[in-house]
This record gives sequence, C-alpha cells and structure tokens, in this order.
Amino acid sequence: MKNTLEKNAYLITIGDELLIGQVTDTNSKWIAEQLTGLGIKVKRIISVQDEEQEIIDALDEATDKADIIITTGGLGPTVDDITKKTFAKFLHKKMIFNQNFFDKVKEYVKKRGHKIDDMLFNYSHFPEGTIFLKNSVGSAPGMLFNYKGKKIFALPGVPPEMKSIFTEEIEPILKKDNNGFYIIKKTVLTSGEIEAALAEKLKDIVNDLPQHISFAYLPNLGRVRLRITAKGEDKEILEKEVESVIEKIKNRIGEYIFGYDDDTLEHALGVILKNKGLTLATAESCTGGMIAHKITSVPGSSEYFKGSIVAYSNEIKEKILNVQHLTLQNHGAVSEETVIEMVKGAIKVIETDLAIASSGIAGPSGGTPTKPVGTIWIAAGNKDKIVTKKLQLGNNRIKNIETSTVFAMDLLRKFLI
Repeated sequence: MKNTLEKNAYLITIGDELLIGQVTDTNSKWIAEQLTGLGIKVKRIISVQDEEQEIIDALDEATDKADIIITTGGLGPTVDDITKKTFAKFLHKKMIFNQNFFDKVKEYVKKRGHKIDDMLFNYSHFPEGTIFLKNSVGSAPGMLFNYKGKKIFALPGVPPEMKSIFTEEIEPILKKDNNGFYIIKKTVLTSGEIEAALAEKLKDIVNDLPQHISFAYLPNLGRVRLRITAKGEDKEILEKEVESVIEKIKNRIGEYIFGYDDDTLEHALGVILKNKGLTLATAESCTGGMIAHKITSVPGSSEYFKGSIVAYSNEIKEKILNVQHLTLQNHGAVSEETVIEMVKGAIKVIETDLAIASSGIAGPSGGTPTKPVGTIWIAAGNKDKIVTKKLQLGNNRIKNIETSTVFAMDLLRKFLI
C-alpha cells in the first residue's frame, strides 16, 4: 500500500536509437537515483520510438499513474525531434513562436558561421504555456507543464544537458514540493562469495528487518550488491536505522565487503596498495590483460601498478615468466602449480612486491573431461606467500573473463587485509 506522502514518478525515454541498441540509456539510471534521494519512487521506466502516438500513449499512462513525469530526448532542431509538437497535441495546446529563444540561438549560430534557416525557426516554437527550464550546457531548454495536478518535465537526451537542467532547475522544484517523505538507500558492495551463501549468512538479519526497510541481493559477475532501502517521514531516524543494519552486516560478512554505493573493487584495491606502499604486477593468461586494464582504469594507479605480462602461450609462460617446463608438462597450463609460478615470475621480472596471475579455459571451446570450459585458476601474493583459488564457471567467454578478473582482484584484496 502506498504511503499517502510518497510521490511516484514515471520516466519516459524517447528515441529510436535507444530501441535499436545504438545508444544505452544511462539517463534513466541517473534520474532514478536522484529521485530516490528526494523520496520519490520511480514506478516505471518506458522507452518509446520517435513516433507521436507512442509518446502520447506513454504520457497517458504516466499521467494516470504517477505524480511526476520526466521525459528525455527529442527536443533538438531536426525533423525527427518531435517531442515538443507531440506535447502540444497531448496537452491540447498551440505551438507558439518564442522570439527570445530565436534571437538567442540565432546569435549562437551566427558566431559559428552556420546558416540561419527554417530549421532554426521551427526549433523556436514551443507548446503554449511552457515553463522554461534553463539549460546551462546546451541550447535546448527543458520544459515544465502543470497538467491535471501532475508535473511533467521534458529534458534533452544529451546526458550533460539533462543533468544540468535537473540539478539546477528540477531538483529545487521537487524539494520545495516535498511532503516530508524520505527514501534512504544504501548499497553494500561485496565480492568473492555467491549470492546464496551470503543470503544464508545474513538470513536472520534480513528476516528481523521492520516493514519499512527492504533488502535486496543484486548479483553481477563475481560481485553481489546488497541494497538496503528505508522509507518514512523522519530522515534522521531512517539514516540511523540503515547504518545500524549496515553495521550488523559488516560484523557478519566484513571480509567480503569492499565498498559502498559507487565504489569499485579496483579502486578499493588501489587504496590498500597505496596506503601500504606496495607495488603490483599481473601475469595473465585467460584474462588477457583484463585485470591490468581494470587496475589501471583508476586515476593514480601508476603509483602502485608497474606492469603486466600477458602470457597467453606456454612458450611465453616459460621464456618470460620462468614457469618450469616440467610444471606445464605434468600439471598443464590450467593448474594451481602454474599460476603460483606465474606470480613468482612476475614479481621477479617486473620487480614488484606483489603479483596476480590467471590461467584457465575461458571458452566456449577448449575444455576436456578433467578440465571443462570455465575451469580457471587464479593466484595472488608476494615472494614469501601465495594464495590460490580454483573457479568453476560457465561457458560464456566474456562472463568468464570478467568474473575471474573480479575474483583475482578480490583474492589479492583479502590477502592484504
């Protein structure tokens, strides 16, 4: 049952490019996060083509079921940008020429040496009664319409422009209209343990949660996000309750937690390495440099990461990393013995304190009865101690590479804490 103070929102993304897979919709994710922080529940996200009736149908549904509607896309000057005309039809309003907007854009166009044509004239028409929302980043303003007690916001689809208008214009409006209802959300980030095992470990904590606090497990390639959501009218109490739940989770499964909310495993590992003043190298076979890629995606990683050797063939494992021929002959490239020697070799060759190694059968072919596709060995450690882990994953090559990359970084993280 909906709390009478809680407001609902619909998000409508407009554009053919979203539905043919040409562009990924990142706008909805970002807007949903902002709305949740304002205590507004997103009930549904709809993606529609640049077709008038589809947009009108989506607006009909949204205005019937939500208090706040936010659309993105279709506000540009080209012929396929039909959002403004469609809004006029939906609202039963005329399209009105806006001289101020025309003059402003005309000046902008002239400075860049472009021709002023009918497209610019058409671009300067807006539905009658439009409340303009300032766009500090681009030319297309956002629009606000008050319709049947609902607020409808129309934003450009370009992410920087959308974010600017939302932050500077929409957020203050929504804060002013806040009914004193809050949604507090916190995400605990874990790696190195599967969802089912975590659920078993946290079962009693989750079962004891009050009705206004919900809990969700969100697994993804070697990581599981634990999302805690609290709803109510007292923000301070809700925040304390969420922190109390997190404290219980930390006490129970602290070794698997690497961060919160938008943290990444590679950043968490980097912080540990930097704080300890340690250097790292990777020796990769089946992951093909993905571990090094993730680690070096963190700004400042040059302080602790020295280099990587992608030893895809046995020849390179032997010649560069000094893996013993007998080790490969007796145990194979996909073995605990091999990844241990790869770690030792990387530490010696690249002259680092630590190393991570991987070797396995990423698939979809190459497996044997004793070592099927998805068999991957990882290792991490220093010259004195090395820890290993065997992974038995599936047949999807990309998922296997990404999952083993996560487990490899987590193996080193746990080695260091």
